[in-house]
Amino acid sequence: MPLVSISQLIDAAKSGQLVSFPTDTVPALATLPSCSELIFSAKQRQQDKPLILMGAGPQDLWPYVVGTTAEFTIWKDIIAQHWPGQLTLVLPASELVPRAMNPLDPHTIGIRVPAASIAREILAHTGPLATTSANLSGQPPLVSPQEIDRTFANTQVLNWCDSFTASGQPSTVAKWMGDNWQIIRQGGITI
Repeated sequence: MPLVSISQLIDAAKSGQLVSFPTDTVPALATLPSCSELIFSAKQRQQDKPLILMGAGPQDLWPYVVGTTAEFTIWKDIIAQHWPGQLTLVLPASELVPRAMNPLDPHTIGIRVPAASIAREILAHTGPLATTSANLSGQPPLVSPQEIDRTFANTQVLNWCDSFTASGQPSTVAKWMGDNWQIIRQGGITI
């Protein structure tokens, strides 16, 4: 498929199609949360690898999590330091999160606000999207729109500038354990 403009990509995402755009870490493969199975199918991804819910800002993601007032205070302190950025927080999921995003543990959801302004612009128009890295499971992340387009033929891929640079390193993933954080994956951010 030909690479698409931002407006074409936003329209495709809002209609439930699979899309790809750059983030501050690695390019994302994304779709509406209700269409999460598209990602698992396209990537040949195992059900034990949950997707991340990415939003333009924390206010877009809070409806998807549940917690006490004290927990929200702790979570907001962490995101004040690291969002937008390369930190994914795994928190208790609200009933808004489709089971397909995390089939084996539907009670938690990973959330993130990327630092890349182009990603936040897209997410501001689409609302939160189910995301993961743009690659086949077990393979290194693809880094150019052309590679992504060749690998995922039925995906609307943003035509982004070759000069766009990302860290190439996945986000740090920290899971809330009720009273402290457990690091699931260490990325560029240490908490």
